[in-house]
Amino acid sequence: MNILLTSVGRRSYLVEYFKQAIGSQSKVVAANSEALTSGMISADKSYTVPSVDSDEYIPRLLEICQDNNIGLVVSLFDIDLPYLAKARAQFLKRGIEVAVSDPEVIDIANDKWQTYLFLTEKNIATPRTYLILNDALEDLGGSKIEFPVIVKPRWGMGSLSVFKADNGQELEFFYHYAIRQIEKSYLNILSRDDLAKSVLVQEFIPGKEYGLDVFNNLKGDHIQTIAKQKLAMRSGETDMSKVIENKQLNQIGENLSKVLRHRGNLDVDVLENTAGELFVLEMNARFGGGYPFSHLAGANFPRALVDMAMDRYIQPSKIQYGTVGLKSIQLLKS
Repeated sequence: MNILLTSVGRRSYLVEYFKQAIGSQSKVVAANSEALTSGMISADKSYTVPSVDSDEYIPRLLEICQDNNIGLVVSLFDIDLPYLAKARAQFLKRGIEVAVSDPEVIDIANDKWQTYLFLTEKNIATPRTYLILNDALEDLGGSKIEFPVIVKPRWGMGSLSVFKADNGQELEFFYHYAIRQIEKSYLNILSRDDLAKSVLVQEFIPGKEYGLDVFNNLKGDHIQTIAKQKLAMRSGETDMSKVIENKQLNQIGENLSKVLRHRGNLDVDVLENTAGELFVLEMNARFGGGYPFSHLAGANFPRALVDMAMDRYIQPSKIQYGTVGLKSIQLLKS
């Protein structure tokens, strides 16, 4: 069975993981709107495709699948997840599995305002978040929230247009500046219909940072949660991490799995304040930048996706807790 990885970008390590998962008799095919990326170069075969918001995007992917005997499609970036989710049935009719969650799950994960509303409704602790600037300013003048606060895109990824504001003047500047940045970046694909409400103000919680890989099967049933403590960050992505065994974090992952019923991997950011309280910050319904650290510790979610697409039995991976990894991916301790 051959695999198509969409929006592959620079995720060359995931291309290699999927190559290892399928063996030398099958191929990993990559698709991306830009040709010269490390992920495209690492694939067995690559295709430059239209922008994800083009009417030609899904038909072109279907052509690639037909021409290359693709049995499984996996997206590596948030920006095409909504389009794949809505078109999943078209692939399934052709016997092609797509490891993407339902549209409503993608909307919750991609839209950080919807993330906040969802987590609040499910009584899962999360930083206080504001969609309207004046609402944040009003509460900052009271006792509900205090400076510093985080200004961030409603539909965002990485560290693009994320700022920390220490006072009201900085908050107003960064809020409007972020809107202008989003309008000029690829983030406008997801936010162009509501640009005036494309920026959030969020409570800043100092303390430890964790990442979770919450893995479900293709029916949405929980398989495994792997927790990592983030030791170093760069450009919004984990640069160094330690895989840990933590019952509270694992329970958060299992709870999210049950209420979301996502397919495949869910990348989750969690904050721990100085009092030891845990807060879910964000979720990405895909492989996140921290997955390689789980892989170093013994996880093999690419292999599990392949097995599920081929109706094979899967079970949780055996994890070597205490594993510390540093990108570009080096094993420091096991």
